[in-house]
Amino acid sequence: METAQHHVLYIEDHDDTRELVTLVLAERNYRVTTGSTLADAFKLARQHHFDLYMLDSRLPDGSGIDLCKRLREFNTGIPIMFLSGAAYEADKETAINSGAQSYLIKPVDLDVLCSEVSKLIDVSARKRELVEGSAICFSNLGGSPEDNRH
Repeated sequence: METAQHHVLYIEDHDDTRELVTLVLAERNYRVTTGSTLADAFKLARQHHFDLYMLDSRLPDGSGIDLCKRLREFNTGIPIMFLSGAAYEADKETAINSGAQSYLIKPVDLDVLCSEVSKLIDVSARKRELVEGSAICFSNLGGSPEDNRH
């Protein structure tokens, strides 16, 4: 039985990097949709469901940080990671404070990248299962959590 592929949106303006990362993730059975601009990212995020957003911090039409903030407003549950050449600690802090869960610096070991992608998607899926499980439990009790307080 084949497992469902997880879908990653990867926004990167450097063609070589985008192609390499896409190839590596595809070999690990991830479905990768790519773009190179903020405009691509917004369009694709509205058209498809993704399990992970992977962003560069500097894009030709704006900041990956601004993109992260907008994606966070659009969908709070999808994990966001940066894969960026911006190596200062302040860059990482800004990204995390903007809603990202992870920040990797290019060049990155591809096994480390794949491990981080897997971890973020797995954690997100477990959180979703817990929330859905809680809703089902309370539904089976015949009410909401507030109805069961003493």
